[in-house]
Amino acid sequence: MTVDHLNQLLLICSLVLLVAVAAVRLSSRSGLPSLLIYLGIGVAIGQDGLGGVVFDNAELTQLLGYAALVVILAEGGLGTKWKEIRPALPRAALLSTFGVAVSVGVTAAGAHYLAGLEWRQALLIGAVVSSTDAAAVFSVLRSVPLPARLTGVLEAESGFNDAPVVILVVAFSTAGPVEHWYVLLGEIALELAIGAAIGLAVGWLGSYGMKHVALPASGLYPIAVMAIAVAAYAAGALAHGSGFLAVYLAAVILGNAKLPHSAATRGFAEGLGWIGQIGMFVLLGLLVTPHNLLDDIVPALVIGMILTLVARPTSVFLSLLPFRVPWQEKTLLSWAGLRGAVPIVLATIPMVGKVPGSERVFNIVFVLVVVYTLIQGPTLPWLARRLRLGDDEEAADLGIESAPLERLRGHLLSTSIGPSSRMHGVEVGELRMPAGAAVTLVVRDGASFVPAPATVLRHGDELLVVATDPVRDTAEKRLQAVSQGGKLAGWLGTGGAEPAGVRARASRNARRRTAPRDVR
Repeated sequence: MTVDHLNQLLLICSLVLLVAVAAVRLSSRSGLPSLLIYLGIGVAIGQDGLGGVVFDNAELTQLLGYAALVVILAEGGLGTKWKEIRPALPRAALLSTFGVAVSVGVTAAGAHYLAGLEWRQALLIGAVVSSTDAAAVFSVLRSVPLPARLTGVLEAESGFNDAPVVILVVAFSTAGPVEHWYVLLGEIALELAIGAAIGLAVGWLGSYGMKHVALPASGLYPIAVMAIAVAAYAAGALAHGSGFLAVYLAAVILGNAKLPHSAATRGFAEGLGWIGQIGMFVLLGLLVTPHNLLDDIVPALVIGMILTLVARPTSVFLSLLPFRVPWQEKTLLSWAGLRGAVPIVLATIPMVGKVPGSERVFNIVFVLVVVYTLIQGPTLPWLARRLRLGDDEEAADLGIESAPLERLRGHLLSTSIGPSSRMHGVEVGELRMPAGAAVTLVVRDGASFVPAPATVLRHGDELLVVATDPVRDTAEKRLQAVSQGGKLAGWLGTGGAEPAGVRARASRNARRRTAPRDVR
């Protein structure tokens, strides 16, 4: 490659990125997952499109797809709130293991008996499409206001189920007879255990080190966090464990460890996640040959119908039998099993392994994902409203970033008051910050000033709060509480507990108001 070729490549890649970024706006308005637009861009510049680019390297696509998936899982883990997924872990674990087995069996049986595929092809398709896509799930959940108990299940399931599915697809793609089911179960259990142990260990060690090492520049923190997450994947994979599970668990620990510059880290990871999604989907669109899809449209529609209407609901209802989950939530979880680029990437594994009929498997999976994502994505908000599962309460629009003040043993909290925050109209003195924390600066309309206790906060204000190390968490919880419940948060049972001493003072004031006056 010459410098001239590099210049042309950079121009094409930058234009594709700009078109993809503009397409996000369209997808947010239409409710369609943006992955379909990215796939469309890849098809448009492919050999049957306007660009005429011929690309058929399945091995390179698989490698780059794996790399993109690592970044996407890391970004999803960093943005996952532990308090939301912790109650959902048992349900997500069953959906990711037992539920995957049920889905593979039902889908493979339908593909064999109704679509006429051979058993190996049927098992491959059943395994490939049984994995919900982390990128699609995370993308849709950002715009669908579901209760935390449901988003926790969907996020954890999409982060967990890639691991057992990859093991199954690799097993079905090997030459010779497929191993007995109990051997596969043992391999899956061992690889998941190794991946989980490495992910938890790397995440804990990484968060401990990030808290106790002061880096010279704030921009180094996001790089270090992402490097730790990727290292967890590599260590898990090299130890013959599940690298995907390792990177997700390590990222969840890092994202919930209250690290310095956490908001900047999440923004950096989100940007990398978007690049990974765009690159992966465009590459998959390039790999497909549209004129070869015509013969596989009907089998794809039949298998997709079996998966969506039979296999996924059966796996959800059976997996959640030990739990008291209302049928409305089971129905929504059944419909929310979104597929995306992950099944298409996994469909390249048999192509790289030269499995007979692997190109047909890839074409069927591609059509299935596109068609049923077009159906499921836009209808998910409507179904949530019909089942009365939408979360009407807006999330508090409040982001807090922490930077360490090493010599002072304190923290500088930076927060913005968003349009949905109930901190609007609250006086600084009414925040009732704990002793050891104070609002030191307010930035409003580009101008900064030191606030007085009577200063009224407004939407769009940015606050700088200095807190000593012992009350740092209490100060952040207090800001979150007022943002959710307003100035009376705590007294009305909303937004968390009161800072120490406030309830006692309030009780004394109440006694003064109600005590009989000495009339002379």
